[in-house]
Parts: sequence; C-alpha cells; structure tokens
Amino acid sequence: MNVALIHDHLVQDGGAERVAKALLEIFPDSPFFTLLHNKKKADPDFDKYKIKTSFLQSIPGASRWFEWPLPLMPSATEHYDLGKYKLLISSCSIFSKGIIPGPGSTHICYCHTPPRFLWTDSHNYLKELKHGVLIKTFLPFILTRLRQWDKIAAERVDFFIANSREVQKRIKKYYNRDSEIIYPPVETNKFHISNNQDNYFLAGGRLVGYKRYDLVINAFNRLNMPLVIFGTGPLEKKLREMAKNNIKFVGRVDEKEKANFYSHCQAFINPQLEDFGITAVEAMASGRPVIAFKAGGALETVAEGKSGTLFEEQTWEDLADKILRFKAQDYNPEIIRAHALQFDKEIFKQKIKQFIVEKMTPR
Repeated sequence: MNVALIHDHLVQDGGAERVAKALLEIFPDSPFFTLLHNKKKADPDFDKYKIKTSFLQSIPGASRWFEWPLPLMPSATEHYDLGKYKLLISSCSIFSKGIIPGPGSTHICYCHTPPRFLWTDSHNYLKELKHGVLIKTFLPFILTRLRQWDKIAAERVDFFIANSREVQKRIKKYYNRDSEIIYPPVETNKFHISNNQDNYFLAGGRLVGYKRYDLVINAFNRLNMPLVIFGTGPLEKKLREMAKNNIKFVGRVDEKEKANFYSHCQAFINPQLEDFGITAVEAMASGRPVIAFKAGGALETVAEGKSGTLFEEQTWEDLADKILRFKAQDYNPEIIRAHALQFDKEIFKQKIKQFIVEKMTPR
C-alpha cells in the first residue's frame, strides 16, 4: 500500500515520538514528513528512515525555539505534497492533522491530544514563556487564529484514533468528532523487576507546569522522605530551588538508567492529569506500584490496589496522606508487571494494523 506518515516535529523524545517510531516499524519504507528535525534532541533511531522536513527546517534556530516559527506551522503542514499517497497516517498533538490529502486518499489521525497550548492549557502556556514582552503581548492573538485553523484542520481527518478515554473526550469536545481508542506503545521489554528495592520514591519526565512536580516537592519537603526526580525542562531551575536536601535531581537519564531507577524505587509518583501516562506504565512494567492523581489516563492504566493507588485531590496534602498510608509490601511485582503488559508495543502495532484493514476495506 502507498503510505505516508506525518508527525508534528522531531525536536524532543517523548511519548508521541514513540508512537511515531512504532508506526515506522509497521511502514519502514514510507516517507516520514515532519516540520522540524533536531538531531541533537531527537532519538537517533529516526535517522535510518526517510525523513522529509518542511521549509521551516531552513530557518536558523527554528528547531530550538518552538514559539518563533509557530505562526508558520499551519502553512508548512499544508505544503507537504501528499497527493500520490493512498493512506496518510498522522501522529498529532499539534498541527499534523492539518495536512491536505489527495482526492483518493484516506487520512487516519492518531491524536495524542488536541493541542494543549490552544485548548486545555493555554493560560499556563503563556505564563511559562521565557521570551520577552513583545512575544507575550502578540502571542494570545496568534493563538486565537491558530484555534480557528485547528478546528478546520480536524475536519480533514477521515478517522480519528485517540490514545485514551481522556483524549477521546477532548476530540469530541473541541472537534465534535468521534474516535476509537488504541493505547500508545510501551516497550515493556526494556524494563525488569528487581528483587531489591531502595527506600526512595521516584518521579520524572519533562519538567513542565502541567505535570505538577511542584506538588510532589511540597509533599516530600514536609515528609522529609527520599525522592528522586529524573528529567529536564523549563521549570527545572525553579523546582530545584524549591526542593530540600531529601530530594535528588538526576537530570536526563538513558533508558538503562531509567529502568534501574524504576525497578529499585518504592513507588512511582504521578501527580498530573495525563493524557495517557507512559512513565507510569513503564514503572509498572518494572513491577513497581504507582501513586497517581485520580484523573485522566491514570484511571485507565492504574488498577487500584493491584498496580497502584489513586489520590483524590490534586494537592500536596492529599498526596502526602496517600504516601504515609502506602505500603510497598501490599503489592506483588509480578502482578503489577502482568498488568502493564497489556500496553506493550506489539499489541499497539497489531491494533493499528487491524484498524487500517477495517477502514480501508470497501464495504
């Protein structure tokens, strides 16, 4: 089948990029269209595929400062020449759904979420910007225009796939479109159970506002219990300044280091409302329970009393209370890992193939 894959951009290595890699494993010979490719930040595995970047790639600094080329991204997405492809699969959390398909093509969009900075988290996005007054003054007006474009772009999609019930609800709310759920791929084979645990709790990922690491730090500052945080992001300096000596930041870690942190911790802390929450599933694949905020993807991935526990209110007080009541010996690592295996990458690939067959078969 003549297939093209489209992804927003390759300027980081997150959950969306893992979906993109899994799609490339299904269609390794297909061209992969993306707005920008920063080889220093993206997974080097992408280098072996047919990456086709947009005209934004030629703009100096565009792959490092996301906000500067933002107004041009819709146009750059529409400039991809996709007329000869029968099947278009977009991996989208911002603009790739806005491609212009050929008249005889089918467009399937795997939606990680409608853009957070346009819909669910726009006010925090503006607050967290580090750029000057000029950008902060004009960007709200640009975001209004981008919301209008994003709504129109969603109409070009033939079939939506949501990565969770949480995202399925957002697709319906903001785009008034139905979708089917296929959970994102987790490479569970990279994680292992350890027979020995240390006394620390673990949190980590991209250090950005909506992930609420401030809440975790406030809780552990008062509990005076060991906490390890992995990852980097725009709030790293602020979070480090908040933390007391019982909290250790380890920065960016490779896959082997991350697997070891998971397997030796008491539990993984997931304080945010997450679309799905791959890090929580990785922790469970390591046999470790998860303490998560009772909302979003955690409602679908964390089984109360089996693979972890949920706290009701997104406050440091409620989290601290849950941690004090937590007992690691109440959980069986083998059962936790078995629960996580339902989100394995191979299951994702099978479901994507089945979805394509169903949608492309004439009725």
